Amino acid sequence: MNKNSAFSIWFTTARPRTLPLALASIIIGSALAYWAGKFDLITTLLAFITTILLQVLSNFANDYGDHVKGSDTAERIGPLRAIQHGAITGAQLKQAVILLSILSFLSGALLTVYAYESIQDLIVFLALGAISIVAAITYTVGKKAYGYLGLGDLFVLIFFGFVAVIGVFYLQAHEIKPQIFLPALGCGLLSVAVLNINNLRDIEQDRKAGKNTLIVRIGSANGRKYHVALLVVAMLSYLVFALTELHHWYNYLFLLATPLLAKHALFVYRHQNPAELRPILGQMAGLALITNLLFSLSIVLG
Repeated sequence: MNKNSAFSIWFTTARPRTLPLALASIIIGSALAYWAGKFDLITTLLAFITTILLQVLSNFANDYGDHVKGSDTAERIGPLRAIQHGAITGAQLKQAVILLSILSFLSGALLTVYAYESIQDLIVFLALGAISIVAAITYTVGKKAYGYLGLGDLFVLIFFGFVAVIGVFYLQAHEIKPQIFLPALGCGLLSVAVLNINNLRDIEQDRKAGKNTLIVRIGSANGRKYHVALLVVAMLSYLVFALTELHHWYNYLFLLATPLLAKHALFVYRHQNPAELRPILGQMAGLALITNLLFSLSIVLG
C-alpha cells in the first residue's frame, strides 16, 4: 500500500463529511459568546481542534465497535467501510482509537488551561473532556455500548447540543445565561436528526445484528414522525430565542432554511424504503450545517 492510498483510506474512515456538523456546535457557542460581548478567537480555535479530534475518534471507534460486534455486514445499505473490505485491520483501528483518545485529551486540556478562570472551571472541564472521550468510544465499543441500547439519540443531544454549545460559551463568557439553552437544544436536535436518518436507513441490518437503536425500538413509521418532530422543535427553539433576545429582521435569516427542511421532512415522512434514504443522510447533514450557520450569522448580526 503506497502512502497516498493509505492516506486516502484513513481520510475516508475519518468521515470528513461529519466534521462540519460537529463544528457547528462550536460556531453557535462562539456566536453566542460574541452576542454576549465575550468572544475569544483562541478559545474558539482550540475548541475547533478538540472537536475535530473527538469527532474522528468517535468515527473510528464506531467502525471498530461495529466490526467487533459483527454489525457491519454485506447487507449494509450505506457505503462499505475500510475495515469491511480489509483495507484496515481491527488492530490498526484500535491503535488509532487509542492515539486519538490521547490527542483529544491533550487538546481539551490545552483549551481548558487557556480558558479557565478558577480551579473549579479547571476540574469541571477536564472531567467533561474525559467523559466526552469515553462517550465517543462507548457508542459501539464495550458490552454495554449505549448505541446498541437505544441511547445514541440522547447522548448526541447532550454532547452535540448542551455540552458543546454551552461549554464553549462558558469558556469565553464565564457565565451561563438561561436563554442559551434554547439554541443549544436546537443544535443538538439537528445533530440527532442526522443520526436518525442513519438509523432509519440501517434499521433492518441493525435489527438483525441486535443493535437496538431507538428506531429499531419504535419502528420505522414512528421513526419518520420522530424525524419531523426533531426538525420542528429545533426550528422552534431557534425562533423562540430570536423572538425574545433579538430585535431586527436580519436576526431571522435562519428561517431561510425552513423551506429546505420542510421539503426534506416531507420526503422522509413519505418514503418507507430504507434504501431511498441513502442520499438523504448527506442532505440532512448539509441542512443542519446550513441552518446552524444561518442562525450563527443571525446572532452575530444582532
